[in-house]
Amino acid sequence: MANKQQQPRQLVLLLCALPLFLAACAVPVPSSSPAVPAAKTAEPTPLNPPAPQFTVLGDANFPALLHYQVAALDDVLTDTPAPLPPPDDLWERIRRGFALPDHDNPGVKPDRDWYADHASYLERVADRAGDYLYFILQEIDKRHMPSEIALLPIVESAYYPFAYSHGRASGIWQFIPSTGRRYGLKQNWWYDGRRDIYASTNAALDYLQTLHDQFNGDWLLALAAYNSGEGTVDAAIRRNKRRGKPTDFWSLDLPPETRGYVPKLLALADLVAKPADYGIAFDPIPNEPYFKRVHVDSQIDLALAAELADIDIDELYRLNPGYNRWATDPNGPHYLLLPVDKVEGFEERLAELPADKRVKWIRHRIGSGESLNTIAREYHTTVDVLQRVNRLSGHVIRAGGHLIIPVASRNPSAYSLSAEQRRRATQDTPRRGRKVVYIVNDGDTLWNLARKHRVSVGQLAKWNGMAPRDPLMPGQRIVIWSQAQNVSSFKTSMIVPPPRRSVTQRVGYTVRPGDSLARISQRFKVTVAQLRKWNGLHDGKYLHPGQYLTLYVDVTRQADNI
Repeated sequence: MANKQQQPRQLVLLLCALPLFLAACAVPVPSSSPAVPAAKTAEPTPLNPPAPQFTVLGDANFPALLHYQVAALDDVLTDTPAPLPPPDDLWERIRRGFALPDHDNPGVKPDRDWYADHASYLERVADRAGDYLYFILQEIDKRHMPSEIALLPIVESAYYPFAYSHGRASGIWQFIPSTGRRYGLKQNWWYDGRRDIYASTNAALDYLQTLHDQFNGDWLLALAAYNSGEGTVDAAIRRNKRRGKPTDFWSLDLPPETRGYVPKLLALADLVAKPADYGIAFDPIPNEPYFKRVHVDSQIDLALAAELADIDIDELYRLNPGYNRWATDPNGPHYLLLPVDKVEGFEERLAELPADKRVKWIRHRIGSGESLNTIAREYHTTVDVLQRVNRLSGHVIRAGGHLIIPVASRNPSAYSLSAEQRRRATQDTPRRGRKVVYIVNDGDTLWNLARKHRVSVGQLAKWNGMAPRDPLMPGQRIVIWSQAQNVSSFKTSMIVPPPRRSVTQRVGYTVRPGDSLARISQRFKVTVAQLRKWNGLHDGKYLHPGQYLTLYVDVTRQADNI
């Protein structure tokens, strides 16, 4: 590699020295023409230094002079500043990699002013981005892309890994289902690769690189196409060509959302480049990895995985938002992203745990009238899993027989960031109107339910964490904040009383053998961070049997824990 890098410089040196060599070798030809008076020699000055004194033909000093001139050229060509040391702060690392044009375009100013006036919003976004930013920058650097792309998830999702848009786009990079599948992002009941930080980041950068190549290296057009689709940008370029107009981003007639999309990214980049100029500040983020990808090689209960890693289950979900349910996908991917400082302990504990103990199993006796569908729904799993685990080739089961079923090791509420629990939290958010819980029947649509209850389809979708085009499934639970006068006329509806008030009580707990912070937090429905704060516990400090802990718990949420 080193020899290959030296070859271009040696060629330049040789080409630069060639005229000097030819001039030195030239032999004067006698002339019979009258002598021409010598021109007056200018006085030497700093800008006009004295010429070197040597005889051209046959001068013994020529080899030394030629060596001197080549060495001087070598010094000029290699006189580049020493590379800067790696920055300690990821924001500085981003600044050094900026490469997009038009940061100062007048179209950027409105968005720049808005962001500068909403510093608290930027603080929240930066806090969420902190866990993912190092990994994303590493992947961007591998592809030699502009570092502004690391800010794109702010525009797309505010770096919220569970973001889901009205257009069915999901994850920090906001892939729609079809584009996600095109770039290899698996999507099923267990797992959605569009939210997987590792998989979706690589897919997004692959997509952006494809767009960059398609639009002849124009990053602004590539970014516009990422937002609205390459077909939309292509059509706008063709229109401008027919009219003899420029085809740069700023000259194209694009949808309003796309016209505002690229300026938002450039505005964010300008604020990161010069935060002090706009009266804002970004808290430093260490330029070091926050998480590491760990292979587990089989399905694993996420509550158990959090316990093995000694982290809060919510943190596990935030690092692994692609997992929809209480466990990883039985068919993979079989990996978890874990905080770097937790990996070693997790791997040691996992190695001691047999594969058949990573998920809890029960033996279910098949009742009269039960089907694989009803049993799967009862145990929060899928027909495919029941068939594979029990080696069933079809859907036929017999009453009195038995099925082996994987089940969650904790109460569903313990998996608070699973898809089901996030939806429940959205549905339970108080809103205006009378709350109705509706169980979907065959033929129901969001449109006809919205019409019956005098609300909009958009409202109904938002209340249930859905997109307006999402299909409804029979048996699905839908919450409607009805504006209708007589909601009792809907046979499958149920009026729900207002949510109860919480009652917080101080509780003492004595640590038992086998207890961990994660296990205790799940038992009492609090977080590990709260346990540490209430008891002055620091990271890396282990519990020991007999240790006394103080907890502040909502007693209305406890069953038999207190």
